[in-house]
Amino acid sequence: MKFKDEINRRRTFGIVSHPDAGKTTLTEKLLLFGGAIQEAGAVKSNKIKKGATSDFMEIERQRGISVATSVLGFEYKNNKINILDTPGHKDFAEDTFRTLTAVDSVIVVIDVAKGVEEQTEKLVKVCRMRNIPMIVFINKLDREGKDAFELLDEIEQKLDLKVTPLSFPIGMGYDFKGIYNIWESNINLFTGDPRKDIEDTIEITDLSTPDLNKLIGDEAAENLREEVELATGVYPDFDIEAYKNGSLQPVFFGSALNNFGVRELLDCFVNIAPSPRSKDSDSREVKPEEDQFTGFVFKIHANMDPRHRDRLAFVKVVSGKFERNKPYLHVRQGKNLKFSSPNAFFAEKKQVVNEMYPGDIVGLHDTGNFKIGDTLTEGEKLMYKGIPNFSPEHFRYINNADPMKSKQLNKGISQLMDEGVAQLFTLEMNNRKIIGTVGALQYEVIQYRLEHEYGAKCTYENVNIHKACWIEAEGENNDEFKEFKRIKSKYLARDKRNQLVFLADSAFSLQMAQDKYKTLKFNFTSEF
Repeated sequence: MKFKDEINRRRTFGIVSHPDAGKTTLTEKLLLFGGAIQEAGAVKSNKIKKGATSDFMEIERQRGISVATSVLGFEYKNNKINILDTPGHKDFAEDTFRTLTAVDSVIVVIDVAKGVEEQTEKLVKVCRMRNIPMIVFINKLDREGKDAFELLDEIEQKLDLKVTPLSFPIGMGYDFKGIYNIWESNINLFTGDPRKDIEDTIEITDLSTPDLNKLIGDEAAENLREEVELATGVYPDFDIEAYKNGSLQPVFFGSALNNFGVRELLDCFVNIAPSPRSKDSDSREVKPEEDQFTGFVFKIHANMDPRHRDRLAFVKVVSGKFERNKPYLHVRQGKNLKFSSPNAFFAEKKQVVNEMYPGDIVGLHDTGNFKIGDTLTEGEKLMYKGIPNFSPEHFRYINNADPMKSKQLNKGISQLMDEGVAQLFTLEMNNRKIIGTVGALQYEVIQYRLEHEYGAKCTYENVNIHKACWIEAEGENNDEFKEFKRIKSKYLARDKRNQLVFLADSAFSLQMAQDKYKTLKFNFTSEF
């Protein structure tokens, strides 16, 4: 197959939502329809021994939530689909924000009963800023929930999107009879039997036909006719270009748990979703069809296999073809690296691949060379932009609970910080270590993983810090900088890259420092 054909058949997308909207369940069902798995796992059910494919970390299986992005690739109708299932919980949002730099489109999952929730608003805002094409999937229609028009209005107002429904529900909750697929002009009848992989699909090109009454009853048929007429009158016609440039969002209805409406979503998605897109670097825009390989690291995961203590860097291929055993330039370090066993992913299952194309996610074994945001090329010196490190919102001292295991603890902290789950600050005054995270739940994850993956135990201690900001000074012999370092010495620390960080104890002291030291720059992300 030609290089351009390989690019055009790839679809790389993320699934985002508030926790519990059914994101991981939808991922499972997409895999089921793609023939990638034989039986879908439940995220919540402890009675079933089978867990969700994308929740492969032990702590995810215990808590029933996703705490790390997982990558799943499969073939469907001659398309290569790469799904990035992201954590919904706000405490793991940093992982999700970074993942959004590696996707070409997004599916937003919304719970029919809860509607648009806070975390969904934040994630959609990031997608809008980057003009990422979005499809909305309204989930859990087999439960009682909000009216379809009410939900569509809420999506438009709260998420600031322009929507057009491509399917419409027939009833809801106890009265749920199925879905009318506007995109394909057919009706899917809901049987309520989750053992059936695919529900009955009946083609109906004209809603005025009496066959509709026979299928779903007079009252439901009349309601459906009125609602579809209203929906097609009120909402704009679907325009594929408007969808691709991020100005129109198609909406589908369904129930992922019951395999309902998922195939319609997948069929439409492979038809309309964009193939890999161009990406901005610090020097130019890079197009996927270029001959030379480029890619960037958007995620690092330590201990994918606890038996081997391996670390994997997830690289999104932006242009050219990635080939096994070919030397590539690590731009930040300025040295060439070869990879003898690059991996393709299926959650924690991996297989060695010889070549990967734009849009694919390749896993590279890492001995400590990579950091999030690093760029690999065939020699060109360019760096991809927009992969941020956020200023943490929670801070705690970390203490060693077992002095015999200090080596394991240091190694564990070092590797987990490289993943970007949290940030490590070492105080200049006494070398005490402080861990900063975006969400408080991260501390539990770090403690659990240190014990179960590295055999090290830690305890935490509260520390009064309001904000961390990275300090930039104009010139080394800056007198103001020297005075700042002398007066604020007990609040200064170094991050893992040895950059100077000011740990302000209150909003007032931060404001005072900003007012007093005009020649210093106070940065709230470390991407500068």
